[in-house]
Amino acid sequence: MNFDYSLDRLRGDIFGGLTCSVVGLPVALAFGVASGLGPTAGMYGAIAVGFFAAVFGGTRSQISGPTGPMSIAMAVIVTSHANTLAEAFTIVVLAGFIQAALGLARIGRFVAYTPYSVISGFMTGIGVIIMIVQIAPFLGSPVAVGGVIGAVNALQDVATSVNFQALAVAAVTLVVGILWPRPFRRVLPAPLAAMIVGCALGILWLNDLPVIGDVPTGLPDLQIPVFSVGFILNSLEPALVLALLGSIDSLLTSLIADSLTRTRHNPNRELIGQGIGNMIAGLIGGLPGAGATLGTVVNIRSGGNTQLSGAIRAAVLLALVLGLGRYVEAIPHAVLAGILMKVGWDIMDWRFVTRVHQMPREHLLVMVITFALTVFLDLVTAIAIGLIAAGMASARLLERQELDSVVSVPLLDQSFLSLDADDDDADEFSARVGLVALRGRFSVASSSNLVSTIGQDIQEHEVVIFDFTDTAYMDDSAAMVVEQMIDVALDEDTEPIVMGLSGPVERNLRALNTLHRVPADRFVGNRDEAREVAEKLLAA
Repeated sequence: MNFDYSLDRLRGDIFGGLTCSVVGLPVALAFGVASGLGPTAGMYGAIAVGFFAAVFGGTRSQISGPTGPMSIAMAVIVTSHANTLAEAFTIVVLAGFIQAALGLARIGRFVAYTPYSVISGFMTGIGVIIMIVQIAPFLGSPVAVGGVIGAVNALQDVATSVNFQALAVAAVTLVVGILWPRPFRRVLPAPLAAMIVGCALGILWLNDLPVIGDVPTGLPDLQIPVFSVGFILNSLEPALVLALLGSIDSLLTSLIADSLTRTRHNPNRELIGQGIGNMIAGLIGGLPGAGATLGTVVNIRSGGNTQLSGAIRAAVLLALVLGLGRYVEAIPHAVLAGILMKVGWDIMDWRFVTRVHQMPREHLLVMVITFALTVFLDLVTAIAIGLIAAGMASARLLERQELDSVVSVPLLDQSFLSLDADDDDADEFSARVGLVALRGRFSVASSSNLVSTIGQDIQEHEVVIFDFTDTAYMDDSAAMVVEQMIDVALDEDTEPIVMGLSGPVERNLRALNTLHRVPADRFVGNRDEAREVAEKLLAA
């Protein structure tokens, strides 16, 4: 690598970091307010997660900080799982520790297996939550407590006490964020332009508005974690959800960064970096964060080439925090509500939502279930049940494919057995021997129907050959069903023969001892050997 190229990369990282700090300022303030921890927590979180995730993470050009899903999750933790701020930030530290542990355990790559229907329903639900919760400040009222249900219940009171000045400022902010000309966005990003216009309108003209108020400046105070054993045990569930949510959010953003930069991220290292960042955020009273798609895309489009751009962004935000506090106190809540309305709209997965009429029914059901639970119940249940529903939908599709791979056919005596054609006991139309060929992969998806599908065929023969020659995979559920099929055969006085058993399938069946009722001389390697054994059994 020559010096000129390194200088170009450095220039791109500096410009990308500066641009992202400008974009990150209003978003961090807004998410801090939305979480219930205040704007300062949003700034501290952007600094801590942004810096340490960039330094220790595994994704080039990724920008990390407070995100919509993490802010909503933190709002739930503050209201439902913590009695004090110290307890809330302890959960953040614990979540960061879990994230780092997941990275050290090399589990990061498995996040990519999350079905897109679950991700889409969850992200769309988060976007709807953000917009519903921001209706009250958009109309000039305080944010309603109790999440979505509380916000919906408060709508009647909010509608009867609209602050039209706040509504005007929020509406103008939202419109500027939406309509800001694309050519100008490289120089002045839309969120910053919206905040400048909204603040100018709210401070210089329509100034009868609720504002952020006192914002402390300087370095953050150390938050001493709560080390009570009982509290730690009770906090494992919300901490695990926060960790998984941040991990999924970050690694999905990493995939987007890969597609834009044509690079490949290290998912396990990324989780370690995100975990360290969230642990530090919890220790300094910051909002937990994750990989931010908006910031990452802005960074890449602005020339950010490496993790240095994320570190520069965090350093710029730190400099702003140390001297900017008195300047942000007058920012109206309506301005932040207008910005968050646009953020919520952008978080919704419109690419997937606009195709709901075309997607398979199973995928639509999973998406709707995840969306509804995210909005009206809680994030934990939404993710858990969404994954379960997706697994069941996939299992239903796999069941059809796996059962189609089962071949159960009679082997006519004249074509398979070396019997005398003049033998009175030989009937060319009889099928004394049957073949059950299990071809392909078999799992829990098809195991429940395997016996019912071919059980009757087994009973109609004197000898049945179970052919595993083309069986590629068989999980424990399918392996136990093999034992049931052998039991069915023996109970009906049908003699079983096992053919072509080898490799992982054989190891799995023998480990579970599912073939213990099959005599040793009934295991054969090919069709000729199976014919010899079958003839002996029929002649006996």
